[in-house]
Amino acid sequence: MESRELRELQRPLKERYREDPGSAVVTLNASGTLEDGVTCSVQTGRALALAGLHPAAGGDGTLLCSGDMLLEALVACAGVTLRSVATALELDVRGGTVSAEGDLDFRGTLAVDRETPVGFRSIRLRFELDTDASEEDMATLLRLTERYCVVLQTLASSPELTVTSRAG
Repeated sequence: MESRELRELQRPLKERYREDPGSAVVTLNASGTLEDGVTCSVQTGRALALAGLHPAAGGDGTLLCSGDMLLEALVACAGVTLRSVATALELDVRGGTVSAEGDLDFRGTLAVDRETPVGFRSIRLRFELDTDASEEDMATLLRLTERYCVVLQTLASSPELTVTSRAG
């Protein structure tokens, strides 16, 4: 997609969002079904993902781990955002890879140590790009990618969360 095409696609959206800010708020959703054992199936819209425990928490390694899925969501979002920003800036990024890795201390997850936090203690996102962009253009590309990546910003800002339940 060329920069001009992207601008043409986004122009009416931006105009509508400026005129009616409420129209820019979209509620996304996901749902899962509790399956046999310690598993949950999640419909992704394209395929069914069956999640289970990581081997460090007692799983056998055959099912998706939610921590892996979180990193995969970060990689997907950062990759699409980088491509969009590169297109808007008219930077030629011929290809490359996006990767993320994160450190978890399973003592928190398994309640071995109540002082150990549950969740990732650090996440590293890495881009290796096939481009001739200058250092200055690369810095701008990465700064804007970080700024506009929904998953990265969500992880960085800790949104308000609400948890509810119902038996029945």
